Amino acid sequence: MLVIRGGTFLTPERRIENGVLLIQEGKIVKIEKSIPIPTDAEIIDCHGKFVIPGMIDAHCHTGIFQDGIGMWETCDGCEMTDPVTPHLRAIDAIHPGDMAFKDVMEAGVTTINTSPGSKNVINGQTAAIKTYGQRVEDMVVLAPSAMKLALGENPKRTYGDQKKMPSTRMGIAGILREWLTKAKDYLEEQENYQRRSSEYVVDKGGLKGSVPPRVDLRLQELGRVLKKEMPVHIHVHRADDILTALRIGEEFGLKVVLIHATEGYKVADVLAERCVPCAVGPIFWSRVKYELRGMTPQNPGILSRAGVKVALQTDEMSSVRYITLHAALAVKEGMDEEEALKAITIYPAEILGIQDRVGSLEPGKDADVVVLSAHPFDITKSHVELVLIGGQITYKRTYCE
Repeated sequence: MLVIRGGTFLTPERRIENGVLLIQEGKIVKIEKSIPIPTDAEIIDCHGKFVIPGMIDAHCHTGIFQDGIGMWETCDGCEMTDPVTPHLRAIDAIHPGDMAFKDVMEAGVTTINTSPGSKNVINGQTAAIKTYGQRVEDMVVLAPSAMKLALGENPKRTYGDQKKMPSTRMGIAGILREWLTKAKDYLEEQENYQRRSSEYVVDKGGLKGSVPPRVDLRLQELGRVLKKEMPVHIHVHRADDILTALRIGEEFGLKVVLIHATEGYKVADVLAERCVPCAVGPIFWSRVKYELRGMTPQNPGILSRAGVKVALQTDEMSSVRYITLHAALAVKEGMDEEEALKAITIYPAEILGIQDRVGSLEPGKDADVVVLSAHPFDITKSHVELVLIGGQITYKRTYCE
């Protein structure tokens, strides 16, 4: 058994001074103010330090767009040859040997949701993975975790430059509706076949009088979205695009999560009323395109105070390691400190549907734990001293004895 004791434990549920955390077989067994410690336990003393759950980035591109290498050689996140690619999977592009994973893990980010880019209308499937491992299969927490869609300038620019549809916002919405309608028809065709199958005699030749429906991977994966087997993560910046995302989501009964939501503060009341969660960020951006003209670091705080569930995200590769800076800036600009901590721990876990494994220091969850020298938002003093993923020490600063 491994025991972490002393220090200040910051969890989404409570703050425990001089607490004790018990870990066994990679899982959290117990966390309390005082717990009897087995005599044969390995003890990590953290007095004077802060202990938090492994941090989570709700939207990034780590391992898909690799770090420190030219873009074309490793640009595996955007299939810019077709605006509709729902059958593409992030797990088929992730390179576990990408040097960014080490940077991210050593910064205390233990889980990420890595995603295809946003050049297409329908980009493919995201994956929630741990930031430590030799094989993607060993790293996966949930795959697919979402279907990535995109509205606004990115698809417009990509296909407008190719002189093909979509080159307008109308075209983007039209293509999205077209393919969701096709997927709906595909599901109905599948259901009709299953219903008809009971009306025919089954012999060695199969079903007499009934032809099995064709297999279409694109429609099959979009069908999973329509059945709410996975949410859609929709890349949006402008407020009008946000409302378009909600409009189409309601038309087809989709489980919607907004990615970026840069002008979410303009429609915060609508998002709160409809219980639409947002993965907000990155905050450290310049206004590099027109649809970012309304960006403000006050956005996470405004949304949070309105009642929107907010996760903070970096949209990055190795710079995921600076997610605490995003959270600290959000606090500086009006976000509640406890909400900001939740925005990089339990809220992204809940948005991704992996809260049963990660996001907090609760019994039964993966023992993903980070020990810091100071409060995580004290950016002038705080550094990561120890990282555990699944109860295994994956990083330790050499001078932290």
